[in-house]
Amino acid sequence: MRATDSARKEKKARHYIFTTGGVISGLGKGTVTASIGTLLHAQGFKVTIIKIDPYINVDAGTMRPTEHGEVFVTHDGGETDQDLGIYERFLGRPLSKLNNITTGQVYQKVIEKERNLEFDGKCVEVIPHIPEEVERRIKEVTEKNDTDFTLVEIGGTVGDYQNVLFLEAARRMYLKGDNTVFVHVVYLPVPEHLGEMKTKPAQHSVRMLNEIGIQPNFIITRTSKPIDDVRREKISVFCNVRPDQVISNPDVDCIYEIPIVFEEQTLVKKIISRFGMDYKKGNMEEWRNAIEKIKNIDKKIDIGIVGKYFDIGDFALEDSYISVIEAVRHAAWSIGIEPVIHWIDSKEFEKNEKSLESLKGYDGVIVPGGFGSSGVEGKISAIRFCRENNIPYLGLCYGMQLAVVEFARHVCGMEGAHTTEIDKNTPYPVIDILPEQVEILKKKQYGATMRLGAWPAILKENTLVHSLYGKNRVEERHRHRYEVNPEYIERLEKHGLVFSGFSPDRKLMEFLEIPDHRFFVATQAHPEFTSRFMKPNPLFLGFIKASSSKANK
Repeated sequence: MRATDSARKEKKARHYIFTTGGVISGLGKGTVTASIGTLLHAQGFKVTIIKIDPYINVDAGTMRPTEHGEVFVTHDGGETDQDLGIYERFLGRPLSKLNNITTGQVYQKVIEKERNLEFDGKCVEVIPHIPEEVERRIKEVTEKNDTDFTLVEIGGTVGDYQNVLFLEAARRMYLKGDNTVFVHVVYLPVPEHLGEMKTKPAQHSVRMLNEIGIQPNFIITRTSKPIDDVRREKISVFCNVRPDQVISNPDVDCIYEIPIVFEEQTLVKKIISRFGMDYKKGNMEEWRNAIEKIKNIDKKIDIGIVGKYFDIGDFALEDSYISVIEAVRHAAWSIGIEPVIHWIDSKEFEKNEKSLESLKGYDGVIVPGGFGSSGVEGKISAIRFCRENNIPYLGLCYGMQLAVVEFARHVCGMEGAHTTEIDKNTPYPVIDILPEQVEILKKKQYGATMRLGAWPAILKENTLVHSLYGKNRVEERHRHRYEVNPEYIERLEKHGLVFSGFSPDRKLMEFLEIPDHRFFVATQAHPEFTSRFMKPNPLFLGFIKASSSKANK
């Protein structure tokens, strides 16, 4: 690789690190990429991270959570892959919707350019035009963020036909002289009947990458325990890398420990050396202290999450609510508590009403976002139980809407009150669709048409929500079509429901709470998207403190 010091004086040098994966999906490429970015950021470099997803969907917004995991929402309204949430939680700052590139976006743009005669009459081909558009998007993000390092995670595994064109774009960037480093993440299984760590799947993975024209500079081994010298040497010989370029990434109890694991193996020092740059050890002391604090926690609380996006076949998919889980952890860790999260299928409460008694065993309950009618009555019953039994409750998006429905039914006497999303003929439509959304849905324009991204809210003074945030105006991210119906606000408030936050024009209700309850707060937003490691979101922090107080009593 070329040294960049002289180039820096004329034009800022750009450096690209591509992360690929092999053997199986779900290896944690996103966490690997975010950890490398964290270490580079600690050195004082400007860093951004891009996720490339090889699906035809233009964005993640039209996919079921059980199909692809959580839909993460960026501040500028992007419905993106959940890995952007991982990047933001590690880097501690927001990323743009441009940082998520999909096959759908790329083909859509190339076809649009062809229709506009921007190819000057040329025959538009998959190669080179698709990889060229991928490269253009990567460099667009780089220039807009004025970064020193752009990290690019390529989704899927090597050998998938879906991501070949993205790998081709990375290969072409290297071939044309862009400063590039390739990091390949592989899985080293330990078959139970053998009890021996096997490297053959990793070898085949690297060989497939070689066939595309890419030789990884570093190989990250995902293992149940640290890799030994025997396996390291074997990978070195068969995968054409030096032994010190084989980096161990064993299972850890806390994913935020991974940057420390990499730092101890001087991974970033080796990457920077590869670019011909000078290395100066970054300051990770605060990060290390936070990890040590987490390791020494001996107090636990039980948090129940009442949802429905859990099951996929015979397995549970925690990724459906990954930002909520991490927000709970951030808040709990910050006050020296380990949260034990319990998945509660709301449909069970519909089958057996007596099972609601199980909620008394939790120190706090969360009803997160969601769509559709499945399990909705179970959620409403759970919310009522928490309200009547003084159990700390946090409602997120749908969790706020259903809290309004529950309060209207059982406190205000509006029998049959509901959201028009579920019951269009409800006598009391306390939750209704936004007027501008009606025409959109008539045209079946579902993609990227909800109220998305960061929206401001004015907080009412002398309320719990105001005291938690400590300011009069906040911004949280949104993803929904339905709102509290303004026609019922006065009646709800008359019976004791407090809307503690609303849009600047006071038309949209953003936060609610019930006074004299241990903790009953809900928001139309998704505050989990702005929670960060070592900087928890205020709502989650207040909820965890209330839950801890209940546990102590």
